Amino acid sequence: MTTLLLSLLLALAQAAGVPWTGLRPLPAPLTVARWWDPPPTPYAAGHRGVDLSAPVGAELRAVGPGRVHYAGQVAGRGVLSLTLPNGLRTTYEPVRPLVAEGEQVTAGQVVATLTAGSHCPAPCLHWGLLRGEEYLNPLTLLPRPTPRLLPTSTPAAPTPAPPPLEDP
Repeated sequence: MTTLLLSLLLALAQAAGVPWTGLRPLPAPLTVARWWDPPPTPYAAGHRGVDLSAPVGAELRAVGPGRVHYAGQVAGRGVLSLTLPNGLRTTYEPVRPLVAEGEQVTAGQVVATLTAGSHCPAPCLHWGLLRGEEYLNPLTLLPRPTPRLLPTSTPAAPTPAPPPLEDP
């Protein structure tokens, strides 16, 4: 089911012009603590990214090559924002950035470490994606899943025919 969901997200992303980078901000497997839930209007409540469970101190990687747009504090929380060559911007928080504003980064480069935050009940990375001012689902940047057909465990036994109905 997860493979089907991710495949659908990737198809929608390609239709919307979001390029697939094939890289993850954290090592696999990723555990989503809170899914992307875009607001119905720009200023309405919603969740403009995904929360990925990870331990404090986890190394975070650039999901593509680019330039550091911002590295610093926002409202007392460490934030890192990277601009990718296609104009998309990906954000990571709460983090301790390991790169400086304006610095070029390579795909897969360790760019930050996860710090403690109060956004999730357990430590998590809030990962966002923007095109201009429009928030997008960052999961569309993940590697494409490889579909696999699995055999059934054992052939199902034939279902016995129901007993004949008797007229009253």
